Amino acid sequence: MNVVVTKYDENWDRMFKDEAARISAIFADELIDIHHIGSTSVPGLSAKPIIDIMPIVRDIDKIDSYNEQMTALDYECMGELGMEGRRYFRKGGDHRTHQVHVFQADNKRDICRHLAVRDYLRTHDEEMRRYGELKTRLAALFPQDIEAYMDGKDAFIKELERKALLRDKTN
Repeated sequence: MNVVVTKYDENWDRMFKDEAARISAIFADELIDIHHIGSTSVPGLSAKPIIDIMPIVRDIDKIDSYNEQMTALDYECMGELGMEGRRYFRKGGDHRTHQVHVFQADNKRDICRHLAVRDYLRTHDEEMRRYGELKTRLAALFPQDIEAYMDGKDAFIKELERKALLRDKTN
């Protein structure tokens, strides 16, 4: 997978809303909420142009019964893919456009950390700028090595998550 980081695109919010409507129709009664997460959800942040979507559902085990409908929307159904309690779907193959991370409502840990990082970056311009610069630098260094790109962000993201969750506890 090629690693491409671009400047923030105003269309990302519309792309999220359009896809969220399709996914909401599929998950229907299981769906409690649906969130735009990840870098494309932070206005002004440079990002890989992949829309991350986080549906919150009543029963995670029932999501497997929607795999055929998600496949009809061109998603690849990946199961937990290394994260217990999640259902992961991706769209676009090597030219990925969307990723869906489904969590059950009582999985507060994973839901909170995704939302906390998003909200922290939305309200901390300097951290957002630094993160965008890091991703741009890493994409230039590792344009065809997604693993090296991800490894290069790991320490920054862990520290960002720590700060975001700490802020949430004090608010």
